[in-house]
Amino acid sequence: MKSEDKSNAVAVIPARGGSKRVLRKNIRDFHGRPMLSWPIEAALASKCFGQVIVSTDDEEIAEVARAYGAEVPFIRPIELSGDHVATIPVMAHAVNWLRQNGGDPGFVCCIYATAPFLLAEDICGGFDLIKKTGGDYVFPVTTFDFPIQRAVRIKETGQVEMFQPEHFNTRSQDLEEAYHDAGQFYWGKAAAWIDGTPIFSPNAWPLKIPKNRVQDIDTEEDWALAERLFALQQSAPK
Repeated sequence: MKSEDKSNAVAVIPARGGSKRVLRKNIRDFHGRPMLSWPIEAALASKCFGQVIVSTDDEEIAEVARAYGAEVPFIRPIELSGDHVATIPVMAHAVNWLRQNGGDPGFVCCIYATAPFLLAEDICGGFDLIKKTGGDYVFPVTTFDFPIQRAVRIKETGQVEMFQPEHFNTRSQDLEEAYHDAGQFYWGKAAAWIDGTPIFSPNAWPLKIPKNRVQDIDTEEDWALAERLFALQQSAPK
């Protein structure tokens, strides 16, 4: 990677202290290390970034971040640390802070703190793609396990109905494949973060990754599943 590319890119890992459904999940032990350490390691290993920064409101999280090689140059304001604060304002704050303190990144990658399956090569693939396409954002996607056209809802009566009943008799192989956000990282132009451009916008591009490396971690059940999947992948032949 060209040195000028690296100096023009920054990773920001949002990691607030107030998670509710899985308490302290950002620094909870995951396979012998704090969860936060895994995405920090992937970001550093990618060698894409001039800086790897953790944006947090929590001093304990800040200490863990520094111990694993990330920078914590600021403590995130309380007004950007609540349950309902979206990703874009947090990223815009980080970009503005960098600009006000001598930095001028062209690309800023938001990396989620609970992404233990993140690979350095995916980060690099996303960086290559955003530069190649000129997109505002690039993020990893993977396929749904089941055709979304066959999804059903449960009505107030307790009965079910299809969202798209016209596809009841359509063969699965004839249905359009659908993808969802993998929830690992978002490469974005610094200007897109500052302008508040929606991530799912017409100028966003997907990076396809296999679904066996994707697992949301929002509940205790998710956590347990992630631990089992991670153990399987760690024990698989290289």
